Amino acid sequence: MRLEQYVAELSRVKLLEPEQERCLWQAYKKDGDEEARRLLIESYQPLVFKQALPYRALENIMDVVQEGTIGLIEAVEHYDPDRGVAFSLFSVHRIRGRMLNFLRKEGSIDIACMDASAIDGGMTLKDNLMDMSPSVAEQAEDHELMFKVQQAMERLPVKEKTVLESIYMQSETANDVADGLQLSTSHIYRLQKSGIRRVRGMLSRFMQHW
Repeated sequence: MRLEQYVAELSRVKLLEPEQERCLWQAYKKDGDEEARRLLIESYQPLVFKQALPYRALENIMDVVQEGTIGLIEAVEHYDPDRGVAFSLFSVHRIRGRMLNFLRKEGSIDIACMDASAIDGGMTLKDNLMDMSPSVAEQAEDHELMFKVQQAMERLPVKEKTVLESIYMQSETANDVADGLQLSTSHIYRLQKSGIRRVRGMLSRFMQHW
């Protein structure tokens, strides 16, 4: 399937109403209803496409989408609706992780997304992390630094990690992230600043050795 066909199919996907989605989760998780499982996967396919958008210029974009879909399926199978976490928040890590792992294996993307533009006056993730220590910024290699950053980000609270990944690695706006997480834009900014502060703290010892 080509990207154009995929997008055309996505246009026919209908968003689930909250009560409808709740019933589908109950049918699948409690009764093992495979049709409910299929509908859940289908209704969240646009989330896969959204995560694939930054890579749409790649020749293997549909392979990226396929990997993201596998991540979505895994998320549907492992999700516990009784925990009170929105499925979009729960699933985005598996979807994005599948895509990035595939792209790294294919050599299509470097681990360093350091220079992607973001909010905060156009500052990048690298700017935010390094602005407090210019001497380090001049010496650090982006690839090595980003590896350490990702290690640190894995230790962040879920919402802070999601905000930083969405803004800095997926180039989403604060408004888009707020809509996706059903939070206010001001809350997104607070999560962003808190996440940056935590990552800085975790990287402080590493930076001292550069």
